[in-house]
Amino acid sequence: MSDIFREVDEDLRRDRAEHLFKKYGGAMIAAVVLIVAGTGGYSFWRHWQAQKKEEQTAALVTAIAQSAQGPEKGVEALAAFAGSANPSLAAIAQFNAAALMIRQGKPAEAATVYDGIAGNGSVSAEYRDLATLMAVMQRTDGGDPAQLTAKLQPLTADGSPWRFTARELTAVLAVRAGDTEKARTLFKQLADDQQAPSGVRSRAADLATLYGKG
Repeated sequence: MSDIFREVDEDLRRDRAEHLFKKYGGAMIAAVVLIVAGTGGYSFWRHWQAQKKEEQTAALVTAIAQSAQGPEKGVEALAAFAGSANPSLAAIAQFNAAALMIRQGKPAEAATVYDGIAGNGSVSAEYRDLATLMAVMQRTDGGDPAQLTAKLQPLTADGSPWRFTARELTAVLAVRAGDTEKARTLFKQLADDQQAPSGVRSRAADLATLYGKG
């Protein structure tokens, strides 16, 4: 008797499965196809992205090499590359172009390039902050000390990777503004900071002593 019930139960389940497949089979097959296609498409997309990045990196190296023919050629090649590259590689090209401008004695033009990087929201925060730091550095001699100090202020925070250079520049700007007491305090803090690079500590110690005499 139990065999009969088992056979009836199996028949019912088979009929139910056939009914469900007739009703939803097309959608199920389509879903499987989409999953397979999606997985394959994602793998292809990753491969394409990696290949594209390799090609752009090679193009960046070629653009940087153009500086061997002169700074002007290098700046031109790097600017052309930056116009079509992804944001991170474009920023690296712009940093190199700005460095060439500094070598040419064009700090104002270099600062403008750095401003462009700093204002590009598609670039990582570390790059933007470094660009801000470099822009201020190019304007330290002639820019307004108060405005430049305000730009540096976020970079002096403990979590900033650029904090030591930003603090050193802030002290230099304090000297330019005539606030030697503030400069001495900042230099002294840097000189005593064991986390600061040795070169920064050494310079800061000498300058703290220098402005402490006044």
